[in-house]
Amino acid sequence: MFRKLLLFSLLLLASLTVWAHTYHASILDVRYNPAKQQLEVALKVFTDDFEEALSVGQPTPISLDQTPKPLVQQLTTALLRKSLAFGARPGEALPLQFLGLQKERDAHWLYFTLKTARPLTGFTLRNTLLLDQFPDQMNIVNLEAGGKKQSQLFRDGEETQKFNW
Repeated sequence: MFRKLLLFSLLLLASLTVWAHTYHASILDVRYNPAKQQLEVALKVFTDDFEEALSVGQPTPISLDQTPKPLVQQLTTALLRKSLAFGARPGEALPLQFLGLQKERDAHWLYFTLKTARPLTGFTLRNTLLLDQFPDQMNIVNLEAGGKKQSQLFRDGEETQKFNW
């Protein structure tokens, strides 16, 4: 009996580790398109972490697969606008246009653009995505612009950084 219980416990533990992840991270890929004068962005987040953030203040938990799409889009747009501020000048926030999302195993890709009023040679980014939910959250930002590629890490205490090309 003890062996069966031990085996069951080990199998249960193994199945739980498949669903949980031990770190909290996002990847934000930004490409500057000078012809369209816009930043084109793809953001990869763990589904369960993102659903937790979207559920804050909601009467029922949000599920990206089951909650009506218009509500998911509304909440996603609001969270992105609250958590990410791209600006060509200090204090400026470029208008964010959410395009959609795509599921990939245990994560989702979110796509959006930001129009610029004039050509850019750099921007400031404030990235606080999921920091309220997870103090250990790391947000990796990769930029491709002006023929250069660069990356920066955003986390608690390092929420605002500059990119130049």
